[in-house]
Order: sequence, then C-alpha cells, then structure tokens
Amino acid sequence: MNSKFFDQKKEKQDRMINAALKVFALRGYRHASTDDIVREAAISKGLLFHYFESKLGVYSFIYDYSVRYIRLELHSTVDPNERDLFEVMKQIECARMHAMRGYPYMQQFLNRTVSEDVSEALLAVEEKRGVLEEATAAVYGQIDYTRLPPQIDGEKLRKMLDFTVKGLLSERFQDASFQSEMLYAEICDYLDMMKKIVYQSTYSS
Repeated sequence: MNSKFFDQKKEKQDRMINAALKVFALRGYRHASTDDIVREAAISKGLLFHYFESKLGVYSFIYDYSVRYIRLELHSTVDPNERDLFEVMKQIECARMHAMRGYPYMQQFLNRTVSEDVSEALLAVEEKRGVLEEATAAVYGQIDYTRLPPQIDGEKLRKMLDFTVKGLLSERFQDASFQSEMLYAEICDYLDMMKKIVYQSTYSS
C-alpha cells in the first residue's frame, strides 16, 4: 500500500474506503472486482492500483483499517469497569454504531471476512484477525456472568445475543433500511427485552 494514499483529501480517502468495504461486504473476496470498486468510488482504475497495486492489496488495507478503527471505538466507548452483560453489549454496539456512521459497511465487511474461503485473502489478514479477536475477547472478558440468574448459561446467552445482532444488521442491509442510529436503538430494544425476560424468569420461579 502506498502511504501517499493518506495525502489525499479525507473525503476522497473515505470514498475509496467505503467503496471497497461495500463491494467486499456484499460480494466477498472471490466475487468482488476492482472494476466494481472503482465504479463505486468514481475513480480511475489506474489511481486504485497506484495506491494498492492489486485487489488483495485493497482487501488487506481495508481489513487493517477496519480493525484499527473498531479497536479505537471499543477503547473509547466501552467502560472498562462495566460488568453487566447487557450493558457491555450495548456499549459494544454503540462503538460499532459510531464506526458505521462514517463507514456504513465496515461491520458487514468484518462479519463477511469470518466466512471467507479464499486462501490468499485469509493469509493476508491472519495476523490482524487475531488482533481484533483479542480486543473483542478483552471486552467480553469484563462481563461478570455470576450476576445472571444461576440457571442461565451466560456464555450461551451472549452468543445468542451476538447472533441476533448480526441478523438484525444483515436484515437492515438487505431491505435497504440501514441507519446506524435506528439499528442501535433496535438492538438496545432487543437487549432490554431479553434482560427483562432473563430476570423475570428468576422472580417467577
């Protein structure tokens, strides 16, 4: 990646980054093309290759950029002293919402990379994948599952909530109704509802 990319105006940088995020998020590495990216970014193919050399170069750069950006948002948004499962998850989603204000397809892109099956793409981001997993694990490690009712398996509940959040994100992109603030509010509604169900089951037993 040519470091002069960052000498461009921020608007042009973000236009290229968002174009790549969108194309890779929707099509995956195998089916994405640099033609799609330059068309979406409204730039020349020569300019794209000047900065990134290849499709793999673009992919590696936006993965690294996304990991750094999400890590920064998690660090600045999640309270390290929070222990409640539902509150930690709200803060994680708030961090992602902040990221998606400027880069709407960033989380979808990161989610898509988990199921990537092209070896060169996997190898290109292998090291950074571990960095993101460690950052996420550290935040989840704050959670005190003993605060939950004893009959609740905290890890399984968290995974179930993760699947719900990913499903909502995917659904909103599919029906073209994505707005980061509205999605965050919807996620919080689901988390609040589940929290009420979890604790009401204790009181009624």
